[in-house]
Amino acid sequence: MKAKIIPLTAILISISIPSFPVAGQNAPSEMRIWFNRPAETWNDALPVGNGRLGAMVFGGITSERIQLNEESVWTGEPRWDANPDALKSLPEVRQLLFEGKYREAEQLAQNGILGKFRRDEASSYQTLGDLNLIFSQMKGVSNYRRELDIEEAIVSVFYTANQVNYIREIFSSSPDQAIIVRLTADREGAFTFTARLSRPGNKAQIIADKQMITMAEHVGDGRGVKMVSRLKLLADGGIVTSGGDSIRVEKANSVTIFLAAATDYAGKDPSVVSSDQIDSVSNRSYSEIKNDHISDYQSFFKRVKLDLGSSDGNYFTTDARITAMQNGYIDTDLIELYYQFGRYLLISSSRPGNLPANLQGIWADGLRPPWSADYHININIQMNYWPAETTNLGELQKPFIDFIDALRPGGRRTAKEVYGINGIVAHYTTDVWHYTEPMGAVVYGMWPMGIAWSCQNIWDHYAYGGNLEYLRVKSYPIMKEASEFCINWLVRDPKTGFLVSGPSISPENRFVIPGGGGNASLIMGPTMDHMIIRDLLQNTIKASIALNTDIAFRKKMENTLEKLAPIKIGSDGRIMEWPGEFEEPEPGHRHISHLYGLHPGNQITKLNNPELMDAARKTIEYRLAHGGGHTGWSRAWIINFYARLLDGEKAYENVLALLRKSTLNNLLDNHPPFQIDGNFGGTAGITEMLLQSHAGQVELLPALPSAWQKGYIYGIMARGGFEVDIDWEDGILKQARITSKLGNPLEISYAGKVTELKTTEKGKSYTLRNDLSGLTLE
Repeated sequence: MKAKIIPLTAILISISIPSFPVAGQNAPSEMRIWFNRPAETWNDALPVGNGRLGAMVFGGITSERIQLNEESVWTGEPRWDANPDALKSLPEVRQLLFEGKYREAEQLAQNGILGKFRRDEASSYQTLGDLNLIFSQMKGVSNYRRELDIEEAIVSVFYTANQVNYIREIFSSSPDQAIIVRLTADREGAFTFTARLSRPGNKAQIIADKQMITMAEHVGDGRGVKMVSRLKLLADGGIVTSGGDSIRVEKANSVTIFLAAATDYAGKDPSVVSSDQIDSVSNRSYSEIKNDHISDYQSFFKRVKLDLGSSDGNYFTTDARITAMQNGYIDTDLIELYYQFGRYLLISSSRPGNLPANLQGIWADGLRPPWSADYHININIQMNYWPAETTNLGELQKPFIDFIDALRPGGRRTAKEVYGINGIVAHYTTDVWHYTEPMGAVVYGMWPMGIAWSCQNIWDHYAYGGNLEYLRVKSYPIMKEASEFCINWLVRDPKTGFLVSGPSISPENRFVIPGGGGNASLIMGPTMDHMIIRDLLQNTIKASIALNTDIAFRKKMENTLEKLAPIKIGSDGRIMEWPGEFEEPEPGHRHISHLYGLHPGNQITKLNNPELMDAARKTIEYRLAHGGGHTGWSRAWIINFYARLLDGEKAYENVLALLRKSTLNNLLDNHPPFQIDGNFGGTAGITEMLLQSHAGQVELLPALPSAWQKGYIYGIMARGGFEVDIDWEDGILKQARITSKLGNPLEISYAGKVTELKTTEKGKSYTLRNDLSGLTLE
């Protein structure tokens, strides 16, 4: 697709964005999201996080709001909601489905298999609260700038008022486990303000004493975690007083605020933990804290560099750039920023030893965020971690693996008591209390593939990183139990003789019941289930071979694969979502579940089954023609689909659509509302356009669009433990540098040309050159 070039200045002339006066032209801000006005809403605020403790910074001048989160501030408690009639209802539901009695089967499954507990009453992630800074009156405000520097993970606010230049810096430090707010100015005695902590609901106990504010609450009216947050304020000069819920500062030269928070979720006393954290960090110098924070963050962020060409967008505010994109401008630097922002968000919301990133990462306002900001395991949390391995952040996937591991006890009980079989199972969603039983409505709740799908991410962690001991003690036990469930779950279809999954659904989608009778979702043999199960069993077989274990179970998995229902192509050339060619009441549905085998799976590839590649393309085109891709995460998935189809132009078209239609001014994904998976899926999709390794080869620039004529990407990862640097010019590979982390064999391809090394040396780098004679690997 030829990019339409429209001068940015011409577009911006027609854009009216209110702001404070700015003196002169700022320097380009390549890795900065920035604005010339404070945030008016939460969706305009800027996020910081250390994997556990997060904040959204509004940047107000006379009133700064910093909305706070701690990852384990959850209502609810462990519970059990299995339907006591499930075991006796299951065979009858299956029989009704095989007979085509879909309405009767759904009614029985709703009443006889699904639990009665309402998801929205079970639990919710919640805000930690707000830190508010209320300043004295400011006059003559100018030179305002609010920015997030994603190279250093620091939000800064600059402005001039009362002829004084003010600087505010906010970051969340992982080494010190605290949020830091630093206030400086170029005139002594410039700071007079009140600092206050608050929390919605007015139930928190808030006490200010000397330089400290303590806020504590047993959330959920006593049915949830106990949380404690502590704020300590240190002023240089001036007078500090306290009382009630606030601290008052008069005429200080500079101020540093430290904020720590903890809950009893992991069994520790949050009062003690937060006190230790605040004492530790407040005894260190600001420069030491800041330098350690930057060093820690950049140890992750600096691993990958991307250049897709240049544009003049960096001179303009981020909201103006989004608007310009919506009006036809192509801002390649904004695409680079968006890509790295996805990596920033993962570094900031997922660190080893913590909980995984939820539907909103760690950033959520209020006491009841959308969908409770929980852990949807029917695509959303899996998508959160799609960029982890490919963008060289593999260790950040460990919280997700640990979380799935923690589902195993409940998953065993659900498998046994609900379905009468061994193994582990979970359904469409869960929370920090690790429930696994089916609940809610059939159209989304009757889907037992949550853990099975998650095992794809878990296997990838080994495929990229090669840690055999981690595979042995953590990943393989999860995969084996999930495989055991799937083998036991499958039943023989009396019409075809194949093994099929069911009763189950194609997530959240429906079909028209043949002959009338309305719509249904429950079926025996949805395509996605079989793709997930095939993927799981194949990967578990590979894991058992790598570990040289479970030969008998391996044979059982191989036998099951031989009998599993295959992928089917319908009469119109599309991949069939269900076993029959049903009419679709919502042909533009956001879930495109029956393309799991294309991405994130590897069952549909050009090398192995080109006929399925054609059918997958028709499937996507049909969805898009009927309004598909209308949510942020769905659009991101489509980028990955087209990348796997080796169609760079269509993938690029959807990158632009993601930015133009589903991205907020602060670059967070817009479902709507905000949902973070689209950010992660977008970053993963751009990586898939430039490097793929799912089909057994390290494939360079598999879906490079014509718009990216010259560029490079350094530091991305391929399966087998290869770190890859790629340079291209005039839309053609110039050279690649491949570093072998594990010493595995290397087969590498570009534009249909293939070269290989039977062995590589661990730690050695190899250079691939593209010349008239073909690919040369040195």
